[in-house]
This record gives sequence, structure tokens and C-alpha cells, in this order.
Amino acid sequence: MNLVKALLRLVFFWKKPRSVVPVVRLSGVIASSSQMRRGLSLEAVEPQLKKAFAIRGAKAVALIINSPGGSPVQSALIGKRVRDLARKANVPVLAFCEDVAASGGYWLAASADEIYANAASVVGSIGVVSAGFGFDRAIEKLGVDRRVYTAGTNKMILDPFQAEKDTDVARLKSLQAEIHQQFIAHVTERRGGKLKGDHDDLFSGAFWTGATAVELGLIDGLADCRGLVTERFGDTTDLMTIEPKKRLFGGFGGLPGMQAGRLVEEAVDVAVERALLARFGL
Repeated sequence: MNLVKALLRLVFFWKKPRSVVPVVRLSGVIASSSQMRRGLSLEAVEPQLKKAFAIRGAKAVALIINSPGGSPVQSALIGKRVRDLARKANVPVLAFCEDVAASGGYWLAASADEIYANAASVVGSIGVVSAGFGFDRAIEKLGVDRRVYTAGTNKMILDPFQAEKDTDVARLKSLQAEIHQQFIAHVTERRGGKLKGDHDDLFSGAFWTGATAVELGLIDGLADCRGLVTERFGDTTDLMTIEPKKRLFGGFGGLPGMQAGRLVEEAVDVAVERALLARFGL
């Protein structure tokens, strides 16, 4: 019996301890929670990020990104939070792009220390876009008058019910150019000397497959999360997915009126997400 106990102790002593890599999924359109129920915002993901970086002994933190972009503000806020937590925990951050990491999605990826993707992933789209509709001729045909009263000559620029003005478009393009420069500065700071492509082409808003993104220096290689973690840290390393906190009264429970409202919100969110994904052929 003593011999058996001794052997068990020996086996336990020589058993390799298992390490862990926390995984946070960043999926969907990037938008504040007030704009989209399913939006990817700092408010929505911060609890997961804090929990991931608080795990002691973690080899790294993995971000699995699947986003066509969205709000530049939320992209910047999430990216900054990732960097702040990484510095505090002194843990490397690995980003893995799935179907798409474009526009704001690439902003998030660039917040990591290393970026990986599938050969067929869509990566890039470093630019700024604004879109809308003009209804001025439609309401004119309907005989509807647009009555707007403001204090401030620029209070109602880009009103979709009024004819487009060159001065309004110029102001919008100026804002876009400023945000674009912020995006470029972020990518340049994070990727540094890794970027290999032509500057004007890289920051033109174009997007590429993961295979081409490697050649351009936008990502570091082609790999999936589990494969790279196992290769780098060994097969005794486990992936720990940090699940989002469930919303109170989540799903479609509750009163009939609440159910209908949530169904409409979900339908609108899905339509917006599908429209953004369609821009990348997805």
C-alpha cells in the first residue's frame, strides 16, 4: 500500500501543470449599446476584458475578432482598454481574425501585439465612410413642406429632407479626414515597421484576404487560435473562453409588448450587420 501511495505521489509530482490562455470574442457591428442592442461597445465587452486580464498566470490573452467595423469612437475605446489592461497585467495580446476584421474590426485587431487570420479572412478597410439618403425631391412631389427653425447657421447641415449643399459635404469630408488620420496613426503606431505595402494603398480603405494581408504586414501570419496557442505554449495550455454576462430579462421573455419590441430591435440590428458584411462580399 505504501508503494502504491509513493507511486501516485510520483505521478502527481511529474504531471505537467496546465496553463491557460483566456479568450474574448469580439463579434458584430461596433456601436454603442444605445444604438444597437447587439452592438459591440466598451460597455458590453469591458467586463469580459477585465476578467480575462485578471487571470493569474495566463500565458496570453486571445481576442477572436469577427467584425465589419462601425463606430470609430467605440473602436478606439475598446482598443485603448485592451492596451491599458495588457500593460497593467504585463500579458501579451494575440488577435485572431475570423471571417472579417475590417474598418473598426481591424482597429481592434491592431490593438493586439500580434495579429493572425485565416487565408480567406477579409482584413483591412482602413478608412472612414458615411452614408445616407436624400428625400428632398420625394417630399416635394408629395407636396410636403420642410419647416426647420434653428439658432446657428450650421445646426441642420446634411438634413436629408433638404437639398444637399456643397459646404455641408465639405464639412463632413473634413471630419472624415480627421478621423481617418487618427485611424492611420493608430495602425502605424501599433504595426510600426511591420507594414510593407504602399502607404496610400494601405490606408485607402481597401481590404484584402488574410493571405495578402501577411505580405502587406497588416497581420503577422496565418493561424487559428487553438493551433497557435498549442504550438507556442504547448499542449498543456487550455483555452478559457470568457463568456459575456447575460442581460437581465434577456432573450424574448417578458410581456408581449416587450417581446415585440425586442424582435423589432433584433431584426433591425441583423439588417444593419448584414448590410455591412455585404460590403465585403460576406
